Order: sequence, then structure tokens, then C-alpha cells
Amino acid sequence: MPAPIPLGEHEIRPDPQALTGSSKPEENSSSGVNYEPDPSKSLKVSPEREEIVKKITSLYSGSASEDDMKVYAEQALYDDPWSFCDTRYKIAGQWYGIPKVMASSRTLATQIVSSTPTELIFKMKHEYTPRVLHFSKSVNSLITLTLDEQGKVKYHKDMWNDKDYSHEGLGKIMKTLNGDHLTKITRPPGDL
Repeated sequence: MPAPIPLGEHEIRPDPQALTGSSKPEENSSSGVNYEPDPSKSLKVSPEREEIVKKITSLYSGSASEDDMKVYAEQALYDDPWSFCDTRYKIAGQWYGIPKVMASSRTLATQIVSSTPTELIFKMKHEYTPRVLHFSKSVNSLITLTLDEQGKVKYHKDMWNDKDYSHEGLGKIMKTLNGDHLTKITRPPGDL
């Protein structure tokens, strides 16, 4: 398994207001951003970029496939409100857990808001239905992907519902424990 890489090496912190804010204040949340995707406003991108978005949204929808996981570089970082992972194997632990805890997980809409040679940023509306509670909850996210020279994702940041989450205090401990130990429960293939 590759050695973990430090957070700052790949991380970019997107400017949510510049990427998602509307010139019409009534369309923004109180924080000045709007993570609600509008597919009709999505940027046109190459088929390779479309494939990256497809693989990522498939993972969010519970695909947990090795083929979809290969969208990530071996030494990739993943950062969302619940976890921080510093290898592709640990990232797989997150994705392989979705079918175990969710009765349903589906992407409702996406909107690509930025595409440069080294990054791909899109809004996503996703609906989760936990197995135990059976109520559906939609979450709007801003997904930032940093890409390496081969077009693999080396950094994946998921900001939910107009918020960014820090790497300090109790939150950092919870995110790191989740990222480091979930693979013991979800058991993704070891060769990822």
C-alpha cells in the first residue's frame, strides 16, 4: 500500500461564491452560494471529463466497482464532512460502505461549473436513503477534483450544503478515524 501524502500537497480550496453564486441574491443561500445544480447550465466538456464525472457519480450511487475506483490515482486524497482518506484504498473503503448502509443512493442532477487542465468542479444533488430509517435526504454538494498528468483524480473534495469543513479539533479526529478504519468493515479489494 502506498505511503499517505500530506493534505496540502494537492488540496485546493475552491471559492464557492465565485463558482456557484448568482448575480440574483434571491437565488443564493444566506452564505451567498447556490449548490443546487442546473444541468442546463453545465459546461460542455470532453468525453474523457464526462467519463470522470460518470465514474464519480456512480461511486456516490453505490457502484463500488474496481473499474470506477480506477478514476483515482493510487495516492489520492478524499475529503468530505465525514472522512479524510489519504490513499485510493482508504477512499474505496468509503465507497464500498455505501451499499452496506444505504437502501438507496442516487445522483439526481449534476452541473459542471469549472474545467481546466488540472481540475474539474461540479455541483451535485444526491439523495441518500439509509437502510435503517428509510427516509430520503437530498444533499447538494460542490465537488472539486484535482487531476494528475494521466487524468486521474489525485484530490477529491466534497463540500455539502454550502459548507466547508476544517481539519481541526474533534472533527479532524472523527474524519481521520473514519478514513483510516472504515476499510476494516467495508473490506474493499486489497489491490486497489
